[in-house]
Amino acid sequence: MPKAVVLLSGGLDSATVAAQAIADGYDVIALSFRYGQRHDRELQSAQDIVQHLKLLQHFIVDVNLAQWGGSALTDSAIEVPITGVQPDEIPITYVPGRNTVFIAIALSLAEAQNAAAIYLGINAIDYSGYPDCRPEYLAAFQTLAQLSSKAGLEGNAPKLIAPLITDSKTDIVKRAVKLGVPIEKTWSCYQGETEPCGICDSCRIRDRALIEAGYPEFATASGREFYQNY
Repeated sequence: MPKAVVLLSGGLDSATVAAQAIADGYDVIALSFRYGQRHDRELQSAQDIVQHLKLLQHFIVDVNLAQWGGSALTDSAIEVPITGVQPDEIPITYVPGRNTVFIAIALSLAEAQNAAAIYLGINAIDYSGYPDCRPEYLAAFQTLAQLSSKAGLEGNAPKLIAPLITDSKTDIVKRAVKLGVPIEKTWSCYQGETEPCGICDSCRIRDRALIEAGYPEFATASGREFYQNY
C-alpha cells in the first residue's frame, strides 16, 4: 500500500485524519512534535492513538518554538483563554509559524520515506481562524512542495490532504465515530491535567460538538452542564 505521513497531535481532529488516511488505503506514518507546548499530555494521547490504530511508524520530533514565545500554548506567562473564540479575531493560542514548520518537516519525512501524501487535521470553519489553517495557505504550500524537493521536480511531490478543512466540528465528531476513532483517548484541552478542564476554548468547542453530534458521554461534566440547552 502507498504510505502517508499524518501530523498527529493527539487531538480529535488529527486522530480522525489518521483514521481517514487508513480508510483511504494508506499505510500511515505518524509525525508528532514536542514544540515547547504547555504540557505533553497530548503526546501521550498521540502514542495511544498510534497503538489503537496500529499505525506503521511514529516519529516524535523536538523543535522548541517556546524559545521565543508569542502564544498562550508556548508561554506560561500568557493565560489560556476561557472566554470563547471571537469572530474575525485570531486568538492568543495561535503559535507563530507552527504549521509552516510542521509541514516542512513532514515534507522531509515524506520524501525520505517515499510517502505519496501528507494528511493534515487543519480546519478553517469551526475552530479559531488561524491563518495557517486555511485553503489558500494549503494551496500555497502544495506549490512550495512541488518546487522545493527532488520528488517535486520529478513530478512526485507528496499531496497535501486536509479532509476536515471545511467540516464543522460537529461533522468531525460524526466522521470520527464512523471511522472508529477512540475519542476517549484523544486530548484537545489546552491544560495538561489528569482530566480536561472543560472551560478553555478548546474544551468548549469540542464539548459543544460532541453534544450536538449526539455523544455527550465523551464531553466533560462542565461541558454537559454548560451546553445542556443545546
